[in-house]
Amino acid sequence: MLALLFAANLLNFYDRTIPAIVVEPIKAEFGLSDAEIGLVSAAFTVVYALFGIPLGRLADRSSRRVVLAVGLAVWSVLTAVTGLVGGFVTLVAVRLLLGVGEASFAPAANSLVADLYPSDRRARATGRWQLGLPAGLVLAFFTVGAITDAFGSWRAAFFAAALPGLVVAGLLAFIREPARGASEVAPVATAQVNTPFRSLLRVRTLWWLVLAGVGAQIASYAVATFSVPLFQRYFHTSLATGGALTGITIGLTGLGGLILGGRIADRASRRSSAARVLTGAYGLLAAVPLTASAFVVAADLPVVFVVVFSAGWLLQYLYFTAAYPAVADVVEPRLRGTAMAVYLAASYLLGGALGPLVAGALSDHFAASRALSVEAAAAHGLHLSLAIVIPVGLLVGAAGLFGAARCVTRDRTRMRSSLRAAR
Repeated sequence: MLALLFAANLLNFYDRTIPAIVVEPIKAEFGLSDAEIGLVSAAFTVVYALFGIPLGRLADRSSRRVVLAVGLAVWSVLTAVTGLVGGFVTLVAVRLLLGVGEASFAPAANSLVADLYPSDRRARATGRWQLGLPAGLVLAFFTVGAITDAFGSWRAAFFAAALPGLVVAGLLAFIREPARGASEVAPVATAQVNTPFRSLLRVRTLWWLVLAGVGAQIASYAVATFSVPLFQRYFHTSLATGGALTGITIGLTGLGGLILGGRIADRASRRSSAARVLTGAYGLLAAVPLTASAFVVAADLPVVFVVVFSAGWLLQYLYFTAAYPAVADVVEPRLRGTAMAVYLAASYLLGGALGPLVAGALSDHFAASRALSVEAAAAHGLHLSLAIVIPVGLLVGAAGLFGAARCVTRDRTRMRSSLRAAR
């Protein structure tokens, strides 16, 4: 089951990353600005966030297996449809619909993993299926440029991505779900919660985790949307080379970061839930100066940029193995799908959607403020924009996790008490 969740997550991030890799040819064909490119990413993210909440409730009330399989099939078909769009409006419309399909995945997957593994093993299990995130990025950044060059069209990669998703969706339709609360020591009440959102709002840890998610997603989505254009404009690489270098900086680093983070976080959890959250907080904090210093590197030294930025981005992945298990630590099993959906919705609406929009708008502003050629101004604007947005986002994320670490032990104790009282 964990292997299938990994595969689905890989396809989730492969599909959503394709537009970021073919930014330059899309801009050229449709005559778009960086702000409009940011809008394409933001539109997907807003729908992804909003529809995650009802789909999270659906995962808590019905078969998580069906939610996962149908969602993956839908977003795979719409990925192929993206390759057929004829303009900016239709591109935004299709990405909006695709966001609905992808929104089904994370709440149901996190709920399943929480029922498969006890608290002191969840970080490592989360790290394993979350490896689909960097693996999907690596695969996308190393293949989409080559596919585009081979077929002479940015549309080809969208068609190539659709079929594997349909295959994995078919396999997910046959998994056997664990019982809800199967990994908990205390029995779980089966009564329905009449006010789920009010119950979740009382959990202070979730508020801090949302702040952490906002900061982390601002940085992550700005990086994912504009890294390939940064290599093309500022470091003067080709699309394929820029994609490969991006695959190293934000993809390969994730493979190491999530494996390392899972081990560190589970070991820390043997001391306390707060200690596990702190592993992510210190990881994000250490990533701030490393990513910021990468933007001081000269334009003729792209390899040095990759090395320095990669060191910071590897530490950024400790956020996932600290924050995601913390949601299950403080929320009872019958509300975990909803809790994850609310957490992700707030993070993506205020972070994932905002990051590309702010980065794109700042890029256009800084480019217009310099009396340079069009190409040089575009390179300067994007470089300066990302040098600001990425470290600031990581710093906000670290602050959120430090705040969550102060509340998580108390909220976990309260959750366990409510389960014992329900017997």
